[in-house]
Amino acid sequence: MHVHFLDPYHPGDSPIHRLDPRIKLVLTLAFILTNTLVPTAAWPIYILLFAMILSAELISELGVYHVIKRSALALLFVLAALPLIFTVPGDTLFALGLGPWSIHASYAGLERFISISLKSWISVQAAIVLASTTSFPDLLVAMRSLHVPRLLVSIFGLMWRYLFVLVDEATRLIRARLARSGQSDKEGLRPGGSISWRARVTGGMAGSLFLRAFDRSDRIYMAMVSRGYDGEARSIPLPKIQPVHRVILITILGILVILLGFAYLFWG
Repeated sequence: MHVHFLDPYHPGDSPIHRLDPRIKLVLTLAFILTNTLVPTAAWPIYILLFAMILSAELISELGVYHVIKRSALALLFVLAALPLIFTVPGDTLFALGLGPWSIHASYAGLERFISISLKSWISVQAAIVLASTTSFPDLLVAMRSLHVPRLLVSIFGLMWRYLFVLVDEATRLIRARLARSGQSDKEGLRPGGSISWRARVTGGMAGSLFLRAFDRSDRIYMAMVSRGYDGEARSIPLPKIQPVHRVILITILGILVILLGFAYLFWG
């Protein structure tokens, strides 16, 4: 089976792959919500939550390295929280002099920054496990089964499909540019002109990509409407949730509630 490089789904036969997609979606959202609500500097709770998601990675047979490598992307966005080290009041950790100004880093700010970093990293791992063990059509059906608004589910589905359309159009443009670019055997001589010339070419390609993708998406939508599309993605309904899956849902939700209770009891 051909899998697009954008599709994070990894087919498998692990217990998590076989778990009902509705259960996986609810548990993932509950896990992320619990992780978000945990108070700052509740380190033992962070460790237990990380142990839970690590167990899911092992059971899913995805490989810990695979998930952690993908979740490293979240660390780049965590840098937006870096100013908290210098803006949260508290005991001074160190001071930096910038000419006539001086900024102070606090222990409370450092704790807040590390807590946000850990929460983001752990939450992204949970989302990766869900996306890697559940196909996107199953996720859409699970959303509708959980009474997510039809319009919202349709937006998710069309956005995902048009993302592949956009990538295909970009690939065609790049292939056409390479086919028309001269190559030289001289070392250090690159095809093309100056940096400003390359910027103009890139801007033109971006505009052309937008127009081609917009035109193609319009043709796709008209083809869907002509075939009876009314905003609802028809699919085979999911079977009834098995009792064992209900037990798994209640058990894990109970564990998350207990962890959150302990977090607010000792660190809240």
